[in-house]
Amino acid sequence: MDRQNSDDIVRFLDGMASSDDVLFGFLDEGNQSPEDFPDSGNLNGGGDIDDVDDNSNCNPEENKAFWQEQEKLLQGTLYRTSSIETKIRQATKEALKEVKAKGLYCVCRRPVAGGCRSCLRGEISRHLRDVAGYDCVISKSKWRSSQDIPAGEHEYIEILDRSGSKKGEMRVVIELSFRAEFEIAKGGEEYKRLISRLPEVYVGKTERLRSLIKILCIAGKKFLRDKKMHMGPWRKHKYMQAKWLGTCDRSSSLEAAVVSETNEPENWVPLVKPRVSMLNYDGLSTGMGRSAAVTVV
Repeated sequence: MDRQNSDDIVRFLDGMASSDDVLFGFLDEGNQSPEDFPDSGNLNGGGDIDDVDDNSNCNPEENKAFWQEQEKLLQGTLYRTSSIETKIRQATKEALKEVKAKGLYCVCRRPVAGGCRSCLRGEISRHLRDVAGYDCVISKSKWRSSQDIPAGEHEYIEILDRSGSKKGEMRVVIELSFRAEFEIAKGGEEYKRLISRLPEVYVGKTERLRSLIKILCIAGKKFLRDKKMHMGPWRKHKYMQAKWLGTCDRSSSLEAAVVSETNEPENWVPLVKPRVSMLNYDGLSTGMGRSAAVTVV
């Protein structure tokens, strides 16, 4: 936990009062017609885009059409939101407002003034479970290294909803720093404009998340290839899917805090561990040595 992390959390909470629409980024129902956007349902299936060689040598008109299409697909995916997602999104807003009102206190073994990401997730999870009444947990995904991607792990909030008996159980993911996961330090104008459409806080079912990941990974892959920049394995479609759509361990916010405390050895020395995301690599460095800040302001 470093000072930068604390400052980011403070700025994030300070921006809550006036930026709900920007923070959550989902289009309110009724503002625009679904016909304004193409259907992105076909993005859910199909093969892995990491194995597909896109046409990076398209002419300016084709390039412009590509980015316009990706933007429409992104907006269409964000527009088609269900009633349960809208309710959970509103409850998440209320949880963040509560944290802002009372302040965030770090309960880690070595607390950080202003709070840390882990404690913020714990507080939001507690509110959604104890106040809003949702089956809410903190999930930690872990995956092994393979020929395509390195090993990694990622924590996020998850709600299991069973209110729609006909559809069975629905997983709703809450990612408090969603946009930061896809940012590229030296991203071009088209890519930055696409990323700016993303919510800072993602609250939505896994099917919607799957579509967003595919749209963004296709766009990121094209941008990097057009600029002849190396595509790190942590940017790949398979890697991004593993963060939220792979196997995970689930625990309550309290259990997560206890596990975090008891797992630290007596000779524990704080290390700044780089957060593996699309922001870690600027196309010039050869490693992942730069720690990414949470850009949730």
